[in-house]
Amino acid sequence: MRFVCEGWVWASSRSFNLTDGWKRMKFLKSHSWEVINSNVIMDGPNEWFEGARLNFAENLLKYRDDKIALITAGEDRKSEKITFAEMYKEATLYAAAFRKFGLKKGDVAVCYMSNRKEAIYAMQAVVSIGAIWTGALPLLGSKAVLSRFKQVHPKILITVDRFMYQGEEKYMLQKVKEIIKELPSLEKVIIVSSKGETEKKDIEDIKNSVLLEEFLKLGQNEEGKVPEIQFEQVSFSHPVFINYTSGTTGLPKAVVHGCGGLLSMARDFSLHLNSTRGCIWLSVSSVGWVTWNMTTTLLSLGFTLLLYEGVPYYITPTYFWDMIEKFRVTNLFLPTGVVDEFHKRQILPNDKHNLNSLKVFLAGGSVVKPHIYDFAYRKIKKDIMFCASYGSTELMGSCLMLETTLPIHRGETNAVCLGDDLEILDETGTPVMGSFGDLVLAKPVPNLLVRLWNDQGNVLCKKSYFSKYPGKFSMNDYAIINPITKGVIIYCRSDETLKQRGCRFGSSEIYSVVDSFPEIKGSLCVSHYNKLGDEKAVLFLKLMDGQVFGDKLVKKVRKAIEKELTIRHVPDIILETRDIPVNMNGKKMEIIVKKIINKMPYNADSIINPECLKYFEDILELQMTEITFPEIMLLTGS
Repeated sequence: MRFVCEGWVWASSRSFNLTDGWKRMKFLKSHSWEVINSNVIMDGPNEWFEGARLNFAENLLKYRDDKIALITAGEDRKSEKITFAEMYKEATLYAAAFRKFGLKKGDVAVCYMSNRKEAIYAMQAVVSIGAIWTGALPLLGSKAVLSRFKQVHPKILITVDRFMYQGEEKYMLQKVKEIIKELPSLEKVIIVSSKGETEKKDIEDIKNSVLLEEFLKLGQNEEGKVPEIQFEQVSFSHPVFINYTSGTTGLPKAVVHGCGGLLSMARDFSLHLNSTRGCIWLSVSSVGWVTWNMTTTLLSLGFTLLLYEGVPYYITPTYFWDMIEKFRVTNLFLPTGVVDEFHKRQILPNDKHNLNSLKVFLAGGSVVKPHIYDFAYRKIKKDIMFCASYGSTELMGSCLMLETTLPIHRGETNAVCLGDDLEILDETGTPVMGSFGDLVLAKPVPNLLVRLWNDQGNVLCKKSYFSKYPGKFSMNDYAIINPITKGVIIYCRSDETLKQRGCRFGSSEIYSVVDSFPEIKGSLCVSHYNKLGDEKAVLFLKLMDGQVFGDKLVKKVRKAIEKELTIRHVPDIILETRDIPVNMNGKKMEIIVKKIINKMPYNADSIINPECLKYFEDILELQMTEITFPEIMLLTGS
């Protein structure tokens, strides 16, 4: 696989562990460099390809022909096709405007926008300069956005005036006004007029704002010409993207990625999935999901992206499959929660649908249960390749992926990604097979995060990911390796992160809203799993003396969480508790309560008020359904 930089080539091998397989290589211009030090210890982010120089955006824009790069569609917009040549031209114009404005290497640009082509062009332009790209989901409230953007001190914000989501108009400008008040570093706010109806006078009260069309005029000279795009050559670990974790114990961690995604996307989608130019990937992720970064990276392989703005799933019972047929989609990735809804609502293709183009169907983001495999093969398409994939924000990619040359077993992912040394560890840190344990990566991979933003000396990064099992990277999920098939089954999170209705978030995001209520003295939010492995958020409230728990307070809490975060953050279950368990440092012990309400073994030695745990045990018996390990834990068949 050739990277467009100063002439260097990356050669891959289909050996299991590419870390050991990669050898010292050289630039064609006689600059020597090493893939990775073979004696490196994995106690933090590792340096890869030291001495190499390249540009991430140059790789995304290396195809400049008349094949289709982007197809845009949405709930209230006509479809459009953009070639690779046209995409290159647009990115060139955006880059010229950003440079003229003063954006430079190391600056941060933030995006707060629905799934649109403008976000693709802007990202390519920003990264071509050596600046850094990050974003927040457009459905997030201003408080959640600020918890992310305030950490990175952005210079430019690009957003949209409105978009459609499940048939409802979502207006963005009021939230933008609230956000920019607390971002003093912002020098320019660029606004896309989605239908051309927003005018200059409509944004006059937004400081430093400009409509996109006006801003792009900066990229043209007096003759209306645009200078050729210049790609800043940077190191392999130079920051390209910043994504955010769920914010379990505080602010969402700002995860920094370099150029490693170019390698992992080529490995996963070209090698494992055997995809080539001409394949069409459906993308429904907005900037803010790591899957947006992943799918946009596929442009480096010459793949076509179908960008859908809004929610295509439930418009009509057949709309989604109509779209797959119309645009000849070949590869499909959907969040597990969406596939579950397809199953529950029986959103199926009918006899008239021609789905011959559809070859690969991946699901992920949470546990893909065995009966969903049955559903995909029996109800959607018999000859499709359906499988769960698994990765993380910290990887900006996968470590478990469908391998098209291997058999697929019900409820399992059939392959560890090439080059990844994956282990399942018991509580002593010993690798196990056929037993429940912590999933870790035992050796470095080039697509792992390069650092956490503002983390001097990698102190927080090492504590979060490398301290539990020294020398190994903790994925913070429980999993099992099937000793018969060698397939891997993900069960649930091993930390306090929650995943509800396809939205992963941290308890601290809930606390930032709830703990401001004068009626509430404290709160605690954890995950509960039913016997099928479905996850729900449970919020426990400790009230001030004299306050009464009831429907009025519950509705007030739900409404506030929906406003400040999103509706998907609203806990399914809200209950009262007399006390909240804490350790000697006053930290809420979510993981203990999570284990109690999920009938898992726990150790309460670190709790300074262990008497309160009895209340959670009683609540389990009185107010929650019986919980047993899901079918996928039994390993009784495949």
